[in-house]
Amino acid sequence: MTRQAIGGTVVHRYIEDRVQIIPKRKLDPLPSAAFQILLSLAADDLHGYGIMRQVAEQTGGRMRLGPGTLYSSIQTLLEEGLIEETDGPEDPSDARRRRHYRLTAGGRKLARSEADRLADLLRVARARKIFKGDYV
Repeated sequence: MTRQAIGGTVVHRYIEDRVQIIPKRKLDPLPSAAFQILLSLAADDLHGYGIMRQVAEQTGGRMRLGPGTLYSSIQTLLEEGLIEETDGPEDPSDARRRRHYRLTAGGRKLARSEADRLADLLRVARARKIFKGDYV
């Protein structure tokens, strides 16, 4: 693949990473909810409700995943091999069996690729002076 500069940004790295990781059909482009789920699992294994809380926390409350969005996104990420189900910690005070999820190597690679893509977009946006203030 050749390098192409778009607004001073080299886009080949992101495209090559995406082609190697996942088929185009479901997660291209990566939905915000899926990216936030991958980010929430980057540090710890979590169950669904834990992911929901972590996403709300890491976005400062700007994104709150409802159960439909959360579990359909989790299902897609599982099918694509980007996350996997794992045994969670035993909690005798909790009689419910919660499904815990962890990030796979492919999921970590995709999250890194998406973060790089967004950083490239942010650089272009800053160069075009579209911010009212300095957000980052």
